[in-house]
Amino acid sequence: MGVIAQPNFVDLSHTIDPGMITYKGLPAPLICDHLSRADSKAIYAPGTEFQIGRIDMVGNTGTYLDTPFHRYEDGYDLSGLSLDSVSNVPATVVRVTGFPGRALDWTHFTEIPVHGMAVLVHTGWDRHWRTDAYFEGHPYLTAAAAEYLRDAGAKLVGIDSYNIDCTDGGERPVHSILLHAGIPIVEHMTNLATLPDQAFRFFAVPPKIQGMGTFPVRAHAILNPQA
Repeated sequence: MGVIAQPNFVDLSHTIDPGMITYKGLPAPLICDHLSRADSKAIYAPGTEFQIGRIDMVGNTGTYLDTPFHRYEDGYDLSGLSLDSVSNVPATVVRVTGFPGRALDWTHFTEIPVHGMAVLVHTGWDRHWRTDAYFEGHPYLTAAAAEYLRDAGAKLVGIDSYNIDCTDGGERPVHSILLHAGIPIVEHMTNLATLPDQAFRFFAVPPKIQGMGTFPVRAHAILNPQA
């Protein structure tokens, strides 16, 4: 019997820490103790300590996933998200790091199989994470690119940029097109450079929360997945 290759996990998420700004104009997360280890000594038996943490944050923090409810009142929320669209999904990476412009059009996707896939757009913009440069002049998809991905049957679309849309104005056509079609979006990804172009599985599962459309995920990939 031959040697079976072991799965290799690749973390594609930014760490959430106190005070970090993900999206300009939105508050940073506050992370603290609800119950500290020191205070827990008065509750539990001698030698037994616990910490219970507390976090106050908006859903658009760190690497996060958008469901249709983020854009549309009648769209499904986090509690209605189907696991087959965010867990163990066959995936492909679209490399656009050398592209000189900001607007990534549908032509970037025509040579890549996207039907039934998580399509991850590698722009390299994550190199600016936690700097002022991250918030200005980011690469983004065009409406035509979103329409192509929708019509070609993409299951999920992710990007390692500040926003999948251009934020120069108030329109958000890519969010509107993909989320209207029920296609989840993952933004603020990282580490896409370490992935192969194909032959891996993608995971980005948020908590099952009713009444919220966006929440952080521990996005990751598994290389050499077992058939």
